[in-house]
Amino acid sequence: MAAFPSYNPAVSPGEDTDTLTETSPHYSLIVWNDDVNTFEWVIETLIEVCGHAQEQAEQCAMFIHTKGKYAVKNGSYETLKPKCDAITDRQIGATIEIIA
Repeated sequence: MAAFPSYNPAVSPGEDTDTLTETSPHYSLIVWNDDVNTFEWVIETLIEVCGHAQEQAEQCAMFIHTKGKYAVKNGSYETLKPKCDAITDRQIGATIEIIA
């Protein structure tokens, strides 16, 4: 039996088509700078709550300090929400923002 290309009358031969896939939105966990918490406390929090290595937590803390805020983790809302709550429970400002 010979193989024939499939035919779809709604699509002209040679016409480009796009495949649509549904993706869930991605979010960032933002930690905000303040004049209250120490570098050590923020670093310890990032290590314990976000699972950062010491060096990564130190770099994030420096970005938070110099830029006013920094996205310390990306992921789904469901993954980031408990981390955000744990950070704010430690009196450190944190929010979750959608990645545009």
